[in-house]
Amino acid sequence: MIEHDMDFISRLCNPVIVMAEGKLLTEGSAEEVKSNEMVIEAYLGRGASKGLS
Repeated sequence: MIEHDMDFISRLCNPVIVMAEGKLLTEGSAEEVKSNEMVIEAYLGRGASKGLS
């Protein structure tokens, strides 16, 4: 399944697999994936994690 709605995904999938540019970026629970620096950088850009709580 390809989906970007993390609330929806967290209810359906465990583990969550994140890909970027056709390659596996990381795998884990929804909470692990949402807090992973590589995921934040790939999908939100450099420095985005500073504004997240």
